[in-house]
Amino acid sequence: MMEAWRMPQAELEALRNARQGDPFAWLGPHPVQGGLVLRAFVPDATRLEVLPATGGAPLPLQQRDADGIFEGFLPGRALPFAYRLRAANAGGEWELEDPFRFGPTLGALDDHLLVEGTHHKLHERLGAHVVRHEGMPGTRFAVWAPNAKRVSVVGDFNAWDGRRHPMRKRVDSGLWEIFVPGLGAGAAYKYEILGADGQVQPLKADPFGRAAQLRPATASLVLGDDAFDWKDAAYLAQRGAKQSPGAPVSIYEVHAPSWRRHPDGRFYSWDELITALVPYVAWMGFTHIELMPVMEHPLDESWGYQPIGLHAPTARMGDPAGLKRFIQACHDQDLGVILDWVPAHFPQDRHGLIRFDGHALYEHPDPKRGFHKGWGTATFDFGRREVAGFLASNALYWTQEFHADGLRVDAVSTMVHLDHGRAPGDWVPNDEGGTENHEAVAFLRQVNALVAEQAPGAAVFAEEATSWPGVTHPAEEGGLGFQFKWNMGWMNDTLRYIAMDPLHRRWHHNLVTFGMMYAFSENFVLPISHDEVVHGKGSVLGRLPGDDWQRFATLRAYYGFMWGHPGKKLLFMGCEIAQWREWSEARELDWWLLQFPPHQGAQALIRELNRLHRDLPALHAGDSNHEGFQWIDADDAENSVFSWLRMDGEGGPPVAVLCNLTPVPRLHHRFGLPEAGVWREVLNTDAHGFGGSGMGNLGQVVAEDVPLHGLPASAVVVLPPLATIYLMLDRDENGSRGEDHAEQP
Repeated sequence: MMEAWRMPQAELEALRNARQGDPFAWLGPHPVQGGLVLRAFVPDATRLEVLPATGGAPLPLQQRDADGIFEGFLPGRALPFAYRLRAANAGGEWELEDPFRFGPTLGALDDHLLVEGTHHKLHERLGAHVVRHEGMPGTRFAVWAPNAKRVSVVGDFNAWDGRRHPMRKRVDSGLWEIFVPGLGAGAAYKYEILGADGQVQPLKADPFGRAAQLRPATASLVLGDDAFDWKDAAYLAQRGAKQSPGAPVSIYEVHAPSWRRHPDGRFYSWDELITALVPYVAWMGFTHIELMPVMEHPLDESWGYQPIGLHAPTARMGDPAGLKRFIQACHDQDLGVILDWVPAHFPQDRHGLIRFDGHALYEHPDPKRGFHKGWGTATFDFGRREVAGFLASNALYWTQEFHADGLRVDAVSTMVHLDHGRAPGDWVPNDEGGTENHEAVAFLRQVNALVAEQAPGAAVFAEEATSWPGVTHPAEEGGLGFQFKWNMGWMNDTLRYIAMDPLHRRWHHNLVTFGMMYAFSENFVLPISHDEVVHGKGSVLGRLPGDDWQRFATLRAYYGFMWGHPGKKLLFMGCEIAQWREWSEARELDWWLLQFPPHQGAQALIRELNRLHRDLPALHAGDSNHEGFQWIDADDAENSVFSWLRMDGEGGPPVAVLCNLTPVPRLHHRFGLPEAGVWREVLNTDAHGFGGSGMGNLGQVVAEDVPLHGLPASAVVVLPPLATIYLMLDRDENGSRGEDHAEQP
């Protein structure tokens, strides 16, 4: 008759076949009458002994199964009982720690907060973490898979054998966990998941993995938890002011793997970008770098917008600490860092989140809500609290752990609109029959509030392409709570306008002026982003009409128009050197163009525009305020001339922005101005230094007490062809209100 402490044959077979859903109920030490029963599964072993930590003779275990399942009764022993195992076969002996002698690493609070969707430190509790647990160094693993029958962590350390490290299930939350003693940083791993249908899923990368192998490999990597020595407290304390609606914000958008490449095609590492990219952006006068998604992604051609590892900086650029060093270096140069963040969708790669535990888990179970045909990707189930909590924790991970100064949320339109980008029949309305995704709206408000509360001064930017109301308004006023919104309408209208033949622009004057109808309805960023130089659109320069001189002149005039227009600025890399070719992620920018004066001139202009934008409060303080803008003449369609005033709202010197979008010079064009006196020409995009003809006003114009355009004074101005000029009232020269004199460029 078999002793009562022996494992039933059915449970033994379940262990052997990796079908045991509760391995900790059988493996490891367990109290029985008179002592302990200890069981272990050590494949390839033919003999197994227990070595008590307190010393004494080894205690042999009986082999119950040829695959390596051992069992034995240890009389007089009690928990806690520390030990090692010594195994042997025909090839020799080896010692090992038994992971099943260790207790849980998670607590009831983790279960509760995960299910509630309010665990804001999930990245600290789930995933792989090198720790000391019950006195032993090793790595703890935890993953959420509530529908799984069994989850194992597999890797090189256990021959990718799912029988060796099956995990403990926490039934209250669907979390699985295990502590693997002796395992340290650098180990590659995935999760082997047995679905509810009894089918083993494709091996899954860790949703909370903080490092990953370089593609095409797809495993997660154990990352050490060494603290990074941040030295940017002073910058973090000031960044809220640096990212306020009244601050000068000029963003350089970067795809890090293609900004520069080594001659053999290798990517620059983060440390190499510290010595190349960071000083360049600072020299150019930008205030921020925006990085296209740096989260791990399998396909280069997705540019990071189809991420697999939302917690893992891509291995393309080096180790995760390299990204922290890069952000520290940016802060050292007074540059903020915005990270593109993609909670809108994720790819269907088998090792990713799709049907993670054999069921729709991260994605919505209804394909009309959980799949986006246009992209061929899955979409998150924002109404599931655990999923919303996963994403919210991830937003805090980047802003807190990596000190990111902002997140730019990609594709907000597809999140808040159930029908956005979906054909009829491919979406279902909400409970009221409308198109609003109430769960996504609540999620975005949650994230924005969390970032504001727990990452003070960090800003969240929305790429939202519709007229959704109140994107940058507080949630308590019915808004979404973002700090800034990309002005996609302005971008589309103005790029369409400058691509026209100048002869036709008079008939489309409203494409430029219409943006001012809503310019102050949100806190806008004016984006000339990567999306405008791909997919057959060509470069900005390449789409312009006319000969080469006219193209470069139009480009410079457009940049002058953009920097003079209300709204923060964003320019994609390469636009500042006037690339001819469409951008491709497969090669570096065409830096060789800078040997030619027209390209040097475009770069010099962007540098000067950034300086003026930063130094002249009139050009930034009123970006989101009606008081910062006034049309001089919005109706000169016949000449395709636009003119307006920018003011700082504090009584400082105003700046007049005058744009001529035809190749015809306006030699005696009179403009209304708010004050008589000397107005200095602080910018002329037709200047020789920018590659222009040099036509201008010899540095200044004099306004007379001749009312025009509803203003008390006016001046005759030479407006060069295809050019933008800025005139600033010189109060020192006029001998009045010197105390309000702004620092001169």
